[in-house]
Amino acid sequence: MRANSPTNLSFMLPDWPAPPRVRAIATTRGGGVSVGRCASLNLADHVGDDCAAVAENRRRLSVAAGLPGAPAWLRQVHGADVWDLDRGDPAHPVDAAYTRQPGRVCAILSADCLPVLFASERGDIVAAAHAGWRGLAAGVLEAAVRSLAVPAAALLAWIGPGIGLRHYEVGADVRDALIGGDASAAPAFLAHAHGRFLANLPLLARRRLANLGVSRIYGGTQCTYADANRYFSHRRDGQTGRQAALIWLEPQ
Repeated sequence: MRANSPTNLSFMLPDWPAPPRVRAIATTRGGGVSVGRCASLNLADHVGDDCAAVAENRRRLSVAAGLPGAPAWLRQVHGADVWDLDRGDPAHPVDAAYTRQPGRVCAILSADCLPVLFASERGDIVAAAHAGWRGLAAGVLEAAVRSLAVPAAALLAWIGPGIGLRHYEVGADVRDALIGGDASAAPAFLAHAHGRFLANLPLLARRRLANLGVSRIYGGTQCTYADANRYFSHRRDGQTGRQAALIWLEPQ
């Protein structure tokens, strides 16, 4: 499902049966003020975009989505560290965050890596993780699920827009890193030219979640590379902007 604001800022509403007090969105690249490679709704302040433009884009997002507070923008480094936002904003780089506090907004920036959102079936805790191949190999999804301290069977997960199989060519080193310890993940890779492979990143994320016992997994169908009008893609464009996936709890 997609929603539009009066400023023409558009975003996706995850198609998942999350509890009513769980709110989540994923932005597209339209409706902002950035220009050039970051046009137009770039939400990242580390990609060479004008700081004033990023601030205005974030303001527009807040208004359009009705955010209850400023998102906790993480310094993502393709690792597996997870932060409890109820302790405040992290002082060091992390690639996942969670909260039980209404009004705290978890946010993940991406431009090919997968944003993965989590919610408990009771609607009392939410989380967001940044999962590119390095993060998956490092165990960011496993770390996020452990941090929630909720039975995996009581979790819902939604995989946001990321690079799709047809456009994600990787080397044997990446394949080896991702199937290490789980040889059954090999079907997520298709042999390609010159000893390289096409990697199905959403399938790899689904497998890791399923191995943890998370059975209610949604999304994973939107390819950032294939849709230049709607999404930023680092693999396609090099230096570029970032879209965001956000999740929070409304007061009861």
